[in-house]
This record gives sequence, C-alpha cells and structure tokens, in this order.
Amino acid sequence: MALPQIVKTMQRRYLREAREHFRENRQMLFVSGPRQVGKTTLARQLSDTFASSDYFNWDNHAHRSAILNGPEAVAEQLGLDRLHAEKPFCALDELHKYRGWRDFLKGLFDVYENRVHILVTGSARLDVFKRAGDSLMGRYFPYALHPLSVAECVAPERGGSLISPPERIEDGQWRALWRFGGFPEPFLKADDRFHTRWKNLRTEQLLREDLRDLTRIQELGQVESLALNLSRRAGLLTSYSSLAREIRASVDSVRRWTAALESLYFCFSVRPWHRNVTRGLRKEPKFYLWDWSQVEDPGARAENLVAGALLKATHWWAQSGQGDFGLYFVRDKQKREVDFLVTRDGQPWFLTEVKTSGNSALSSALALFQSQTGAEYAFQIAMDLDYIEADCFEHRKPIVVPARTFLSQLI
Repeated sequence: MALPQIVKTMQRRYLREAREHFRENRQMLFVSGPRQVGKTTLARQLSDTFASSDYFNWDNHAHRSAILNGPEAVAEQLGLDRLHAEKPFCALDELHKYRGWRDFLKGLFDVYENRVHILVTGSARLDVFKRAGDSLMGRYFPYALHPLSVAECVAPERGGSLISPPERIEDGQWRALWRFGGFPEPFLKADDRFHTRWKNLRTEQLLREDLRDLTRIQELGQVESLALNLSRRAGLLTSYSSLAREIRASVDSVRRWTAALESLYFCFSVRPWHRNVTRGLRKEPKFYLWDWSQVEDPGARAENLVAGALLKATHWWAQSGQGDFGLYFVRDKQKREVDFLVTRDGQPWFLTEVKTSGNSALSSALALFQSQTGAEYAFQIAMDLDYIEADCFEHRKPIVVPARTFLSQLI
C-alpha cells in the first residue's frame, strides 16, 4: 500500500538534506535512529535518486557475505572499477551489528572516497559501539532520524530557518500524535489494536534482540525491568541508587544498562543546567522515551511529547550546521523548576514549562529562571489550548502559548 503523502513529504526533507550533503561533501553520511522510524525507507528513496546504486543490509545473508568479503567485494558489486557519469550510491543498513564495521568502512572510504557516495544507517548510535581500529573521525557526518512532530505534519519540507511562522495542525493528526506517538506506521494507521501489537513487538525486539546482539549484557530480565521503571518515571528526577534498589542491581550496572538503552534509542536523558542558577542542581538527569505513546500518565506524556520535539529541533539545527544547541532542564535546591531550557552556542535561548491545561497559572519559576539565566524567551506550553495564528517568539516576557502553535514553529 502506498504511503500517505505526509510520510513521503516528511522523508523528502531528509532526502533533500542528504542529496545536498553528497553534492557538497566527500564524507560518508551516518543516519541513526530508533527501530521503525524510517531509516530503510530513506535509504531506498535516496538510492532511487542516483543513476547507479546498491543497497546492503547486514541482516540479509547474501548482503552480509559481500560485506564479510571486504571492501573490494562491495566495490566490485558497485562497479567502481568502471567509469560513471555520476558517482554511484552505496547504502549500508544496520552495519553496526558487524563487529568489524569501523575497519570495513575505513577501508572502503579511504580507497574509494572519490568514486562513491556512502550512506550508513543503524538503529543504534553509530558513535557508541566502537571496535578496535583506527578512528573514522573526519570521514563522516552524523544525522539522527526522529519520529514525526507537529512541525513535520504542518510543513514537511521546512528546514531552512531556526524558527518558522506558525501553521495549524489538523485535529486528527494532533490526536494521532498524542495517542499513537510519532513513529510513522502506528501514527498513520491510528488503530488501537495495531498500535498495541506494534508497540509490544518493537519493545521485545529492542530489549531482547538488539540488547543481546549489540552489548555484552546478560541480565536481560533486569534491563527489561529497568526500562519499565524508566517509562513510569518519564520526566522525573532519576536516582540511580533508587533504580538499583528497585531492580536489585548495583548502581554501576544501572548506569551501564541505562547508557545501553539510550544508545539503542529506547530513551534519552536531559541534564540540569546550573550555570548562573542559584543553588541549581548539577547531577541528577531526567529520562524520556523516544516513543512517548508508552508513557501512561497524561502529564508525563505531554512533557515527553514536548521533550521529543525539542530534542529533534536541537539535533536538526546542530546537524545542519546552524550552530551548537543543547537541551536541559532547570531546578534549584528549593525544588523550583522549569521543564526545559534550550541553549544556543552555549548560551540560554528559551525556557519552556509544559502544562496539560491552559487554565494553569503562569509559573513563577519562568520569570525567576529567565532572570537568572538570561534566556531570551520563556513559554508555558498548554496542551489543551486551541491553535492561535500568532508567533510565540515575538514575546520576550513569560507567556502562556498553545502547544499546537509553539510546536508548529520548530522542526
């Protein structure tokens, strides 16, 4: 069945960015992201834009054999010993599952960099699972592929500027994002039974197959319990010692297992910002899920949805060369807190506090931490407010804004 237009246009944004990368740069392109987020589809669509291309998937036996035979075997299959009017394109999918993937890529790139464009995709962070051998530094640029966001639904080809004018999201798309998350297939089907089956299968594959294949962790049952605990604690301060007691493991094990879950795109951490914050917290992170539909509590899910959108925006802005961006939260020892702080080139840019209701009073912590950090903007995002045709970023003082408006202005 043909994919609906929104997914096609969504992927054209990444497609356009990838094509531009290969026109202007010699480096390989590394695209990583969660399972089922669209990496393979992107690789195949990009292949279709080249006159000559080939696709290798480590999970395919024949493709694996070619990779194991070395760079020369892949180069021969690509026809790199022949003259081409345009450089051929080579996509290598899930290559990080190969223990020697870094040496393989170094050999392929160093010999054939002027004769082929190389895309590498994987459902684990390609800079995490390092093996012995020379570094690939300088030979690739990384990109993270994220789930759908409000901004992608309303303006799929956007990507040139940091903040865009607001656009209205359709009510059905907003409800689907909230209920089924931003992964393309469950979002598009918008069916409860399919979503439940999809979610259970994806979680099992991630926590069993990927964890087993890509790490040396043997205690899969305890890691599964840890993942469940992180789901229930989304948006809360995380105490590693408390988690360790709950799953009966050492603190060092919990830290190692949590890092593995982050590397496999199950969750991501947000750290506290403490510069210029009086008695600010410095250590304890908060965790969120890449699939916010797994978060049951409505308040925590709202915060997680916004966290995902902000992470996506900061990644896109940084990876497309528009500056250095970071995502943090702010909290002091008096327990005053703002959910998120986005930094730009190392300086606070805007604060965001997430509320489920627009009837909530404006948080006094916004003005407090805006004064202390010097952030340009401070927003209280209300999930239940209707869309307003107005630019949130025209206001410098703390202000309540609809989530539908604010999120539409990102990426």
